[in-house]
Amino acid sequence: MGLIARAIEEKGIPTVCVVMNRDITENVKTPRALFVHFPYGAPLGPAENVAVQESVVREALAVLVNAKRPGTIVDAGIEWPD
Repeated sequence: MGLIARAIEEKGIPTVCVVMNRDITENVKTPRALFVHFPYGAPLGPAENVAVQESVVREALAVLVNAKRPGTIVDAGIEWPD
């Protein structure tokens, strides 16, 4: 995903990725990313939990707007609900 984001950014379109593996994200130099501590396959949260999903999207949009330098990775302030 990070490689695709870089290609899109080269065309002048800002991107943000929601990621679950910080090491890979750092290595491919994703332009902007929100790192979530969620299980693989559920980057936005549980399937039926709209509140968590909206929170992830809002945080990702905040990263898109506020990240000033390339390679910014922000830890999400959202935890997987029990």
